[in-house]
Amino acid sequence: MEKPINSATIWLILLNCALFVQGERTKDKMYQPILGASCFRRLNGTHQTGCSSAFSGSVGVLHLVNTKADLDFLLDTPPAPPYAPMIPPHLFTRDNLLRLKQAGPANISVVLLINKPEQMTTFSHELNCPNQYSGLLRPNSIETVTCDARNPTNSWNPWGTGLLHEDFPFPIYYIADQEEIEKLETCFKDFNLNYTTHAVRRLCAVEVKSFMSAAVNTEVCMRRTNFINNLSGSKYCDPLEGRNVFATVYPRNSPENLDVKKKRNANPNEKFILVTCRLDTASMFDGVGLGAMDSLMGLAILTQVAHFLRQTLPPQDSLPNPYRNVLFVTFNGESYDYIGSQRFVYDLENKAFPTRSTQTTPITFDNIEFMLDIGTIDDIANVKLHTLKSTVLANKLLQQINSYAKSPQFGFGLNIQSDVSHHLPPTSAQSFLRRDESFPALILNGVPANKFYHSIYDDVDNVAFRYANTSQDFTTLVDVSDAKGFQADSLQMKVRNISSIVAMALYESLTSKTYTGSKVASPLLADEFLYCFLQSSDCPLFKASSYPDSPSGLPLPPMRYISVLGGSQESSGWTYRVLGYLLSQPQVNVTKENCTILPLQYFAGFNGSGECRLSTQNYSSALSPAFLIDNYDWSSGNYSTWTESTWTQFSARIFLRPSNVHQVTTLTIGIVVLIVSICLVYIINSRSEVLFEDLPASNAA
Repeated sequence: MEKPINSATIWLILLNCALFVQGERTKDKMYQPILGASCFRRLNGTHQTGCSSAFSGSVGVLHLVNTKADLDFLLDTPPAPPYAPMIPPHLFTRDNLLRLKQAGPANISVVLLINKPEQMTTFSHELNCPNQYSGLLRPNSIETVTCDARNPTNSWNPWGTGLLHEDFPFPIYYIADQEEIEKLETCFKDFNLNYTTHAVRRLCAVEVKSFMSAAVNTEVCMRRTNFINNLSGSKYCDPLEGRNVFATVYPRNSPENLDVKKKRNANPNEKFILVTCRLDTASMFDGVGLGAMDSLMGLAILTQVAHFLRQTLPPQDSLPNPYRNVLFVTFNGESYDYIGSQRFVYDLENKAFPTRSTQTTPITFDNIEFMLDIGTIDDIANVKLHTLKSTVLANKLLQQINSYAKSPQFGFGLNIQSDVSHHLPPTSAQSFLRRDESFPALILNGVPANKFYHSIYDDVDNVAFRYANTSQDFTTLVDVSDAKGFQADSLQMKVRNISSIVAMALYESLTSKTYTGSKVASPLLADEFLYCFLQSSDCPLFKASSYPDSPSGLPLPPMRYISVLGGSQESSGWTYRVLGYLLSQPQVNVTKENCTILPLQYFAGFNGSGECRLSTQNYSSALSPAFLIDNYDWSSGNYSTWTESTWTQFSARIFLRPSNVHQVTTLTIGIVVLIVSICLVYIINSRSEVLFEDLPASNAA
């Protein structure tokens, strides 16, 4: 008996497998996946923003919107709701989105943004006044004094729609690939184009799953996540958290006692010029948004300035003040109420920067001579030096900058204007000025010109970048007369010019001598830097900044969203490597085997052969102090309170939804069959004596 039983078991398993495979094939025929990026939910101390689908997913009938009339069709009395409008960028406006939101889930269940930018002129999801409630405030007000939100033409983002800070009851899904868009449009034309028959025929529909676990605001979400009130251990949201990257031109010679029981004290002799910029950017959709003009230009300039000073400055002990240094810091999370710079200020106040693990003494505000913050350089030909008050320091630096900007020796042909007022750009310096308005902060910022600020279209095309791929050495400075084949109006040359001007002015501040050399920043370095951050992480600069034979980066640009603990930190990781490489000092006599303990670091170098260098770069935390302070008042507005909701997965697929008539008919037939079955059972049971023979005597009871 054993062999037949085993054979039967095997046949049963094979039959089940065959049925499962057939079921999967049927499912594949019913549903087709759609690749894209989803809007997700973020929360602050008082609100929730972003999007979420229903728990089991949101389903809507596809409807292509080419004109405003197509949108009006959905908002009147649509015949087969709910719908999923496919909207091109030029119609993805605040007014249209709020109309869809007002229509409610009964009519609109999904919104698809399709990548058809032909008619688009502006596209910014940010507010007219970015970080409106976290900068320098008006007296007795919660709004910033540095921007007028009531007058968009006098704001820092006049094209802003504020959609990034709205809460939507339906998922919004961005589809960039043209093949995916054609698939949707074909399905719409084949099944949905005849509007008059929508109620009586099957229709092409889309299902989007992007359910967000968090709701209400950060205070509620963090309380729910708290283990005491959450026996299941589930997480509903995470604080936005990343890493700042900092480095100095000269290695610091202020060793710290590592005894954790001893109080930390700063070295009053150390003096720093603080040069900063923003590291992150933002967009409505997960993993999409390069911030090309928004913040990458500032990062490119800071990198070039650091490289220039490393190459041209004399040894530190030959400076007029041998304790002076330049501290470069790239702040992460600045798009969300200045997370990185707020934490930096908090750490300076508490003698916690840098951390004790760096084995150096802490830095305080008394160690900082002045701050030069490189903001959003939208138009390199139209840059201003902003200060809150007119000071001798500001006037002197402006004079130094313009002496090089206008110098016929270099031929930059620029003129940096001065702006002394409360009309300050939304940059990291606001965190310092909010603490103390007398803090010596100077901001280098362009006149607003970015019509795609904080959006998916602030990309390589927005800055007109074309990769030259020259294969030349980008690690050395170039002569001012050698353009290396770049056109004078190219982005690489514009970055070269403004970087050289700033670096030369800082050189003069440190050495008390006019820069008389002929070397300027390298357009080759600008070319490679922009290529890495805008097009591909598999690039020469990233390879040179890594350990020899390290795995190549992905053929995609690094994500530049701050993310959460454990999330992607690509941008800070690559910035750490690049700054470390460009600011480090070669150690010719140190072998690879002896180059293993920081601050010694082994880099691949330009030719990939490997070289030991003395590096100065490190990380600092970019987590808001609000999450460190016990019983913090989440609605106080003192610190950033942004969190990101958790989710299970993002997915989208199209399928054919049965018509309403078909569904009603199926339900009706089911009800009729049920009633008939009940009646038949009752009749058969009541006439069982007639219909069936007498039961055996043993069962008569």
